[in-house]
Amino acid sequence: MAIALHRRFARRGSLLVLATGLIALAGLTAVPPTTATATSGASFHVGAVNHSEPSGTAPPGARSLSGYRLTYVEDFSGSRIPRGWNLFSGVPGGDPSGHFSPRHVQVSQGLLRLKVYQDPAFANRWVTGGLCQCQRPMTYGAYFVRSRVTAAGANSVELLWPVSNVWPPEIDFNENLFHLNLATSTTHWAGHTDFQILKINMLEWHTWGVIWTPTYVLYVVDGHPWHEFTNASGVPHVPMVLDFEQRTTCPSVLRCPNSSSELLIDWVAEFQVAK
Repeated sequence: MAIALHRRFARRGSLLVLATGLIALAGLTAVPPTTATATSGASFHVGAVNHSEPSGTAPPGARSLSGYRLTYVEDFSGSRIPRGWNLFSGVPGGDPSGHFSPRHVQVSQGLLRLKVYQDPAFANRWVTGGLCQCQRPMTYGAYFVRSRVTAAGANSVELLWPVSNVWPPEIDFNENLFHLNLATSTTHWAGHTDFQILKINMLEWHTWGVIWTPTYVLYVVDGHPWHEFTNASGVPHVPMVLDFEQRTTCPSVLRCPNSSSELLIDWVAEFQVAK
């Protein structure tokens, strides 16, 4: 059974969402954001059409990524949180108006569901879900996640976080910043960030990926690279774990959502360099 954890860190210091849809990071030096597009020149095989899957696409096969071996696949076919995943509980660090509850993360109908809604058990506050693959740290590798959101209102994030819980570094490979028409990537290292924006429909299914090597971090969507981070001094070199989470930061920073929403995850696939 998954263990409920209090997440005590403050992700990215103070995250302020501006009217422009960009972000300001208190105490950090940010590379000016750019709007990217997924390129068509390079591609990766990140799943095959399969109409029995909720998203219409099955996880990638064992030899899908050249030079890598498939080491983990989770298709969320059961009704319980899979072994090796830990649920978040309590007030997130740096977000005093937020609250994680393990009851806001469920597995049903072949999907992992992170749910945002006003919870009567918490005085009708907006409560969110979050979890980490905390028992499976890796140093370098490739992660692919098939996901979508159902509505606006929450900031949904798929990221890599240091297993030591000492920040930075951090790799956010899919973060929508409360929007339905964009995703962002952010690489965090000592006092710096590299932040990129991708215009994309977040209501549709997409396969989000990150290929993390000792010298670069490659961000991928639907098999196509859309940003490459090549500052070797900023590439993380410590064991990290996969996290999924949502936050509303309401009412302290933003207006609260108009309706409930979910982050739906069909599957997760992970690769390590073949030896």
